[in-house]
Amino acid sequence: MPPNNLVPLSPQPLYLQIKDTLRARILDGTYPPHSQMPSEHALCAMFSVSRITVRQALGDLQKEGLVFRLHGKGTFVSKPKAFQNVTWLQGFAEAMSSMGYEIVNELRSVRPVKASRHVAERLKLAEGASVFEIHRVRLLNREPVSLELTWVPESIGKRIANADLVTRDIFLIIENDCGVPLGHADLSIDAILADDDIVEALRVEEGSPVLRIERLTHDAQGHPIDYEYLYFRGDAFQYRLRTDRQKTRTRARKTS
Repeated sequence: MPPNNLVPLSPQPLYLQIKDTLRARILDGTYPPHSQMPSEHALCAMFSVSRITVRQALGDLQKEGLVFRLHGKGTFVSKPKAFQNVTWLQGFAEAMSSMGYEIVNELRSVRPVKASRHVAERLKLAEGASVFEIHRVRLLNREPVSLELTWVPESIGKRIANADLVTRDIFLIIENDCGVPLGHADLSIDAILADDDIVEALRVEEGSPVLRIERLTHDAQGHPIDYEYLYFRGDAFQYRLRTDRQKTRTRARKTS
């Protein structure tokens, strides 16, 4: 059908037809990132619908993260978010480089410290044991996207401290330089508000929502070897995963 022609008798509501049309134009580059969308008045005329219908369509696009609104200025196309699939274990640079992104790390510090009770428990060490603490800011296409705080046992940390932490993933250093194959990781994902350290590192406003990933990575024998907190800009990055119902139901039957 012609681009602006809606189907009045379609089972799909008009606002959804408009949303799908506008989404397609955003994804194919007709409306590029940071460009201003047509005004509500212009969209009403374009699709021959009411302002309420247009607002419903724009509201849904905003919920999907495809557009954002600036008070008194209008609606603009959002910059596409980079994403990492968490259904398999990969380092950030490893995942992003395969998608064509340029990754650079800003190394803030790498030093031996005494493990806090929490870090020691996670790495199964004695409280106060020597561990290496690594702080890095990850830059995606030269823009800061995440702050990474990592703790590893001293034996691994000494090797990591002498490696190239500006261009390499810690996972690859552990496997290739230390000769320790990785097995699996346990992740916990939540959202927090940016504090002073995150504001400075990621160049966001104080109190901005930030995605926090807590990740404990184990070696192939199941021993914890890398514990970290990853703080991602909510406007620039997302984690994705896929769940399979059939496999889940099969496992549930086996354990019941």
